[in-house]
Amino acid sequence: MTIAANLVVGLVIAIHLYIVVLEMALWTRPRGMAAFGTTPEYAQSTKTLAANQGLYNGFLAAGLIWALLTDGTTAYQAKIFFLACVLVAGLYGAATVSRRILFVQAVPAALGLALVLIAG
Repeated sequence: MTIAANLVVGLVIAIHLYIVVLEMALWTRPRGMAAFGTTPEYAQSTKTLAANQGLYNGFLAAGLIWALLTDGTTAYQAKIFFLACVLVAGLYGAATVSRRILFVQAVPAALGLALVLIAG
């Protein structure tokens, strides 16, 4: 079960690293605008805000990377904390921005959290 939990944690890390790239580097480019459904004007006027969001997503990914690189109680607690943070962010985003965030961010985090708790 620990292997499955770590695989899902890895998936959540990959999702968040991709979000970092989209929000910090591709926000005003066609790929970034397509991912978030924005116009060039909107993307240009909000690129600093998007970069800030990307930075926070990077912190979530960094925390989960740290959790995978450590072991014992620290790893367990870090996985729970950072997956819970991702889950809350995903639920909030789904409620306030787009239901798609529920499936892209919250569901993988919830699955990872459940597996970590079961494996714990």
